[in-house]
Amino acid sequence: MVKRKRKRTSPSKKKRTDWLHLFKSERTQFILGVIVAFVGIFMLLAIISFFFTGAADQSKVLNVSFWQLIRSSNLEVDNWTGAGGAFIAERLVNDWFGLFSSLIPIFFIYIGLRLMRVSKFSFIKALFATAFGLICGSISSAFILDNILPDSHVKWGGAHGIEIERFLESSIGWPGIILLIILFIVIIVVTVRRSNMHKIQQTLVDNKPSFLKFEESVESEATIEPDLPEKENKPGIFSKLFSSIKEKLSSNNGTDIEEETSPEEEIEEPIETETKTADSLTPKYVVKPDDDFEIIVPKDDETDSLPADDDKGNKRDLSFITNGNQEAYDPKKDLSMFKFPTLDLLKVYNTGDREINMAEQNENKDKIISTLRNYGIEITSIKATVGPTITLYEIVPQAGVRISKIRNLEDDIALSLSALGIRIIAPMPGKGTVGIEVPNKDPQIVSMHSVLSSKRYQECNYELPVALGKTITNEVFIFDLTKMPHLLVAGATGQGKSVGLNAIITSLLYKMHPAEMKMVLIDPKMVEFNIYSIIENHYLAKLPDEDKPIITDVSKVTQTLNSLTKEMDDRYELLMKAHVRAIREYNEKFINRRLNPNNGHRYLPYIVVVIDEFGDLIMTAGKEIEMPIARIAQKARAVGIHMIIATQRPTTNIITGTIKANFPARMAFRVTSQIDSRTILDMSGANQLIGRGDMLFSQGSTLTRIQCAFVDTPELDDITKYIGKQQGYDAAYPLPEVISDAEAAPGAVDLNDRDVLFEEAARLIVVHQQGSTSLIQRKFSIGYNRAGRLMDQLEAAGIVGGAQGSKPREVFIQDEYSLEKLLDSLN
Repeated sequence: MVKRKRKRTSPSKKKRTDWLHLFKSERTQFILGVIVAFVGIFMLLAIISFFFTGAADQSKVLNVSFWQLIRSSNLEVDNWTGAGGAFIAERLVNDWFGLFSSLIPIFFIYIGLRLMRVSKFSFIKALFATAFGLICGSISSAFILDNILPDSHVKWGGAHGIEIERFLESSIGWPGIILLIILFIVIIVVTVRRSNMHKIQQTLVDNKPSFLKFEESVESEATIEPDLPEKENKPGIFSKLFSSIKEKLSSNNGTDIEEETSPEEEIEEPIETETKTADSLTPKYVVKPDDDFEIIVPKDDETDSLPADDDKGNKRDLSFITNGNQEAYDPKKDLSMFKFPTLDLLKVYNTGDREINMAEQNENKDKIISTLRNYGIEITSIKATVGPTITLYEIVPQAGVRISKIRNLEDDIALSLSALGIRIIAPMPGKGTVGIEVPNKDPQIVSMHSVLSSKRYQECNYELPVALGKTITNEVFIFDLTKMPHLLVAGATGQGKSVGLNAIITSLLYKMHPAEMKMVLIDPKMVEFNIYSIIENHYLAKLPDEDKPIITDVSKVTQTLNSLTKEMDDRYELLMKAHVRAIREYNEKFINRRLNPNNGHRYLPYIVVVIDEFGDLIMTAGKEIEMPIARIAQKARAVGIHMIIATQRPTTNIITGTIKANFPARMAFRVTSQIDSRTILDMSGANQLIGRGDMLFSQGSTLTRIQCAFVDTPELDDITKYIGKQQGYDAAYPLPEVISDAEAAPGAVDLNDRDVLFEEAARLIVVHQQGSTSLIQRKFSIGYNRAGRLMDQLEAAGIVGGAQGSKPREVFIQDEYSLEKLLDSLN
C-alpha cells in the first residue's frame, strides 16, 4: 500500500491567500469604496470652502506642518472642514493645480463608486480625463484667471500651472498659448461629446465668428435645405472666447490680435483626422500581454432599441401601385395596427465590462505549449480569441509537424487544462492554423435581448430570419430558414434543446407579421409549447376541428401532417396555374393583382412546422409519421412550408437515412456519445460540448460553434401576452381537411338516417353559398366529426359537391325554393 504525501501549505502563504480572498470579497470592496468616496467628498468640500474662506485661513495654515495644525487647540479656522481640510485645500489648490485640483477628489469619489460597483465607467478613461484636466486646466487657468484676478488669495493655476505657463510664454509666446488652449478645448469637445463627427463639424461651422461666415454666406444660402428651420445668428462659443482673450491680452500687453489668425483655421485639420480615426475603428480590440501571445476580445454588436411598430422585418414593399392605377393588395390590411413585440419584454443580463482574465489566458497558453512540447511539437505562434463561453486558441506549428499528431492529443490537452469540452480543429478552414477550443472558467450568458437588439438582426432582410446566438468571435449568428430549408435539432436532456427551439420561435415572432407566417406546433410532451396557445389567432395553424391550438395527440399529429401534405399539393397547383416556380414569385404576382382570387388564388403565408420529441412520435406511430414528413421535406421548400424537428435520441432508427437526406441543416447540442454525434452531424464533436446552450451548427460542409441565446419562460410569457392582447384573426389558420376514400364515397351514406341538424345545415349552406365544414361547426357549435358527417349527407343528397382540398365545396342548390322542394322529396 502506497501512502500519498500531502503537500502542506506554509502558514505565511496561507495567510497571504486569506488576505487576498478577503480583499477580493464583494463586501470588503464595498466598504473600502465607501471610505474612499467619503474621503473624496471631504476633500471636495474643503476645496469649495477654500474659495470663500481661504483668505482668512491662509495666514494660519502657511508655514505650519499638518500635525502642528491639527494639534493646536487654540487655532480656529473658517474652512467648513476644519483645520485639516484648510491645510489640504491650501496645498492642493495653491501648491498644486489651482482651480482644477478639484478633479482629484472627484477622481477619489469615482474610485469609491467603482469599488462599490455603482459606476461602470472605464478606469483608464477616468484616469486619462483627470490627468488631462489637471495639466491642461492648470495651464489655462494660470494664463487667463491669474492675469485677470492677480490679487486673489487663490492661485487659479496653482504652482504647477504658473510655472508651466511662464515657460510656455517665454518659449512660444502668447499666440502659441492661445492656440494651445484652443487645442485643449477641441480635444475635450471631440472626446466628451457623444455626437458623431459630422454633427461636431456642423456645430463648428455654425459657431464661426461673423467675419468668417461672411465669405460663405452666398454658398450657405444655396445649400440650406428648405425643410430645416433657420438658426439664429448668435455668436458662437469660439467667437466669445476669442474676443475675451483678445481684449485681455491687448489691455495687458498693448497689442492687437490679427483676425487672420483665426483659431478655427488651426483646428480644421485635427478634426478631419479624428473623423477618419473614428470611422476606421474595427469591431475588435486587441490586447497584447507579450510579444508572442495575442488575445482578441470581440466587441458586442448591439444597438439601443428595436421599435415595436417598426416594419424593418418586412422584406417586400407593399405600398407600390400596380398597373391600371389599382392599389396593390396588402396582406397585412386586416391586422394593419399590429405591433411587433418590444425589446423591453426581454431580460437584460448584467455581464459587466467583459474584462478578460489574463491569468487564465496565460495559464492556458503555457499549458498548451508545455503539453505539445512534451510530445515533441513546437509552435511558432499562438493567438487567443475570447468568446462568451469558449476561447479559441489558434496555433501555428513549426514546419514538418504532422497535423494528425496534434489532433490525436485532444485528451492530453484536456487533461493538462483540467477542462471539459476541449475540441481541436486541425486545420482551421481557410486558415493555416490549428484551432483548440477551451471553455472559459467564467462563461457569460448570451441573452436573447443582446441578439435581437444587434444591428445585424435588425437590418437583415431574410425571408424567415432565425437568430440562434453568438459565435466564438461574439458575432450574432443568423440564418434564413428558407435557404436551409429544413432543420434537424438534437441534444441530450437538459443541454438546451428546448431553449434553442424557443429562441428560433422568438426570433421569428420579432420579425414576421401574422399575415406572413403561420406555425404548426407539435408537442408530444404537452408542456413545452403550451405557452404559445395564447397567440392562436395570430400565428398558429391547425385543423378546423381541432380544439387545442398545440397538437399533442399522436393521432392528431398524423392527421395534421397529412393535412400539410394536402396543403403542399394545393399550393403546387396554385403555383402551376400562376406559371411561377416559388412562393415568393407567386405572392409578388398576387400582391400586384396579376392573379384572380375568383380562380382560387390566395396569398400564401410561410408555414413553419416545429416538432418536439420527434423520437417519441416515431416510436409510437412509425411510418405513419415518417412518410408525410419525408414528403414535406422533399417537396415543400418551393411552396413555403419548412420543418424543424427535434429529438433527444439521435439514433439511426429515429433519424433515418430518408430524414437525414432531406434535412441538410443540423443543430447539435451536447450528446452522450460519439455515435450520436456522427448520427446528427456526420462527424464527432457534439459529444465534446459543455452543455448549457453550447452547440454546433452544420450547414453543408461548414461547422460553427455557437452559444445559444437564452430566453426564459417569463420572457416568453410576456411576449405571447403582448401579441395575444392585440387584435387577431377570427380563428387560427385552417389547414385543409383530409377525408378518406370511404368517407368521401356518397354511396356509403344512408340518407334515411339523417342528422337532426341536416335540414338546418342545408339551409345554412344554401343561404351562404359556401360548402364548408368549418361553417357548420361554428354555426351549430358541434365537433368536427359530426360536421363532417353532415357534409357527407349533404353531398349524398346532391346539395354540395365533392371535397376540393382547402377550398369550399361547390353548392349545387342556388335558392331556398329549390332546396325546400329537394327536402320534401327526401321526406
